[in-house]
Amino acid sequence: MSQTITLYVDGACRGNGKEIAVGGWGAYITSGSDEYKIYGGESQTTNNRMELSAAIEGILFCPKDAKLIIWTDSNYVKQGITEWIHGWKKKNWKDVKNPDLWKELDAACQGREIEWNWIKGHAGHAGNEMADHLANLGVDLTLEKGEKARHVPTATFSIGSTTDESKKKPEIDWLLDDPFGMDFIDAESEALVDDASLDALPENEMLEDDALPHAENHDQVTDLNTHTTRVIQGKIHPQIVITPATLDLHGPRQLILDTETTGFYYQDGDRIVEVGAIEMINRKLTGSSIHIYINPQKPVGDSENVHGISDEFLKDKPLYSDIADTLFDYLQGAEIIAHNASFDMNFLDMEFTRAGFKALSEVCEVTDTLAMARAKHPGQKNSLDALVRRYEIAQRDRTFHGALLDAEILADVYLAMTGGQVSFDMDALSQSTEQQAGQGPSKIEIDLPVIYASDEELAEHEKWVKQFEEKHGTPCLFSK
Repeated sequence: MSQTITLYVDGACRGNGKEIAVGGWGAYITSGSDEYKIYGGESQTTNNRMELSAAIEGILFCPKDAKLIIWTDSNYVKQGITEWIHGWKKKNWKDVKNPDLWKELDAACQGREIEWNWIKGHAGHAGNEMADHLANLGVDLTLEKGEKARHVPTATFSIGSTTDESKKKPEIDWLLDDPFGMDFIDAESEALVDDASLDALPENEMLEDDALPHAENHDQVTDLNTHTTRVIQGKIHPQIVITPATLDLHGPRQLILDTETTGFYYQDGDRIVEVGAIEMINRKLTGSSIHIYINPQKPVGDSENVHGISDEFLKDKPLYSDIADTLFDYLQGAEIIAHNASFDMNFLDMEFTRAGFKALSEVCEVTDTLAMARAKHPGQKNSLDALVRRYEIAQRDRTFHGALLDAEILADVYLAMTGGQVSFDMDALSQSTEQQAGQGPSKIEIDLPVIYASDEELAEHEKWVKQFEEKHGTPCLFSK
């Protein structure tokens, strides 16, 4: 007897990545008529750790012999446990974030039958919304109880939700019944797909890692192409420039970001006048970017000498409240990479909060390349210009500091600092490919071994050919 249990797991964190951060995890677990809601949390944590904790707690709550169908809106969890973990183990967990929880999750999965699925977060699916609600209850419980808290009732799964393995239909020989894979789904299989399962299927996108809810007035977000650029359905301000991706890449999103402002002090009323960010996945720029000029509703003052953006230029630009939903949807869930990141994040947090959204730092991880450079090059100048010279990055005209230009430069610096390839000479690459094509194929002589079918395999083949002819009334290709 094997029981099938469905789990929706989610994490939440208020003040993600900060010392005062408080996180929560939640798991909504159903099996037949059984329903369980478990949640908990801890302080000084991150959203990713809570996503992992939700999966661990949910799995350990279930009987070990049950089949588990797990839905998570975190690609960090789904891809980590199904793909990346194998490489991490081979490298003995070197340079892996949250190795303690990954080891716990790996141990919890051992000996279990688990089907992992990704679901679009905060898209209205009841199971995912319940898991998110439970995760936030975990935050509240932690704030009430102290550093760490759990609410986990006793599990009493009923026998009625089990299925008899002996009654399962035998596996179908798809080649015998559908030799070219062209037959339509039969009525019996079609009946197995209900509306709820269709709603739960991912929409060919894996990108949103750890997305959290924000202001209720945001538009629906869908992928323009698989895994990368997203376009907000509905009305977008005409002065928001979103460039679609030219590469279809899989993996967590990193956004190299820069802002320009009216001054240095967000506490004193300075505002953002420009935002630029470019997308990177697996250390490759996808071609996707977002660029916006913003009317700060105050004079730019002396900052014009830095970025060259004048009051006259900005007077017909949108207010931050006009573009906040589009910008938030583009940025949320990604790892933000910025030079002197606290400056940019303080301004962005302030602007999003004023517009009625969560602080961006609550829904994104942040990497500060200035802090990285100071650790790597102590006692040296670590401005963006200094790093460009140190790493021999191609020079660009930086008479004025533009947000998108600085983001592009920072992308090259980040890749150089972290030991990867900085850029590709596409013209040279194309020329090299053409030259190779013009040389024609090279002749390679290899003695390949010949493996003959055994008598038993030949007999099975003959049996299969006869079955095909009896069923379809005509010989198959193999017998012609």
